[in-house]
Amino acid sequence: MKISVIVVAYNEEHNIRRCLESVQDIADEMIVVDSGSQDNTVAICQELGAVVVIQQPFLGMIEQKNFAVAQTKNDWLLSLDADEALSPELKNSISAAMDNPQADGYSMNRLSYYCGTWVRHSGWYPDIKLRFFNKHKGQFSGMNPHDRYQLEPGNTILHLQGDLLHYSYYTLSDHLKQIDRFSTIGALSMHKRGKTSSILKILYKPMARFIRHYILKAGFLDGLTGYTIALNSAHAVFLKYLRLYYLQKGKTL
Repeated sequence: MKISVIVVAYNEEHNIRRCLESVQDIADEMIVVDSGSQDNTVAICQELGAVVVIQQPFLGMIEQKNFAVAQTKNDWLLSLDADEALSPELKNSISAAMDNPQADGYSMNRLSYYCGTWVRHSGWYPDIKLRFFNKHKGQFSGMNPHDRYQLEPGNTILHLQGDLLHYSYYTLSDHLKQIDRFSTIGALSMHKRGKTSSILKILYKPMARFIRHYILKAGFLDGLTGYTIALNSAHAVFLKYLRLYYLQKGKTL
């Protein structure tokens, strides 16, 4: 089995080398779809060799990944975000699946690194993702900015051992900037789909999100990191529904 690795990127010079180096020895083709990076992302990709770098204005996370799929020449794809990398155990699991495929898609656990800590609770782990699949059996879907690969009904999924390492946020400032950006994208996506907000939703949904992450998903076991994640997750929900409310009222974001 030959596989293509697809990555979408924008200003990822701090992450892209680690991502691509983790798959170099199992990938027959690496496709990086860059949306106009202004740092050294493209140069690093080119330096690593056997990397096709395609410039494509950002279409939305789902659309960008489906565009990346369309650029590949192999049937089997491994989809990574630029801030992700394979653990040695996961790489071995993928290699074994390549030698003897038993399913149409393979899922894996994602382990996130947050401000110096690996997060093993808080609803962030195991964070199962379907990232290794036959490209003819499904497509990326979901609601921007959150994408997922969806296999067509009747296809089979097996789970791989090992972790997909996600280097999410190096600083609290990084997280807050992402929240501001993603809450806007999320509100626009919900508005486009006819979703609605209200004062009641703006009040209770953030509280429900905090309870989910910190209590129901045992975020308290992650200490201060778990509390920070729960609080920031609640803040993200608050901003998303507040911005959706503004859109309903015809106000600008």
